[in-house]
Amino acid sequence: MNFLSHWGIILAQASSPQGSGNLFASLLPLLLIVVVMYFLLIRPQTKRQREQRRMLASLKPGDEIITAGGLHGSIVGIREKQHTLLVRIAENVKVEIDLAGVARVKSIEERTKE
Repeated sequence: MNFLSHWGIILAQASSPQGSGNLFASLLPLLLIVVVMYFLLIRPQTKRQREQRRMLASLKPGDEIITAGGLHGSIVGIREKQHTLLVRIAENVKVEIDLAGVARVKSIEERTKE
């Protein structure tokens, strides 16, 4: 047997399909990684986004909020067309902030501490 025919046989054996069971076993780790990433990364993030949208939709005048920049204030007015809020941060001091700038609404416990 010459050298080239020997390599031809080896290449033919390497490229031949080896059954569907082996294919599934080789793809199983990849599938497990995708499933783990979904439950650890993607699902919690979509849940947080859904809760944030729900919180923004439920804002009303009088709610006390904390902005993403750390300002604490009370909502005085809502401009839905511009997606902005008018927020009182001190006596006679009102600022207009973007709706997306609201980090969270103060809880009842936080309000009573002040």
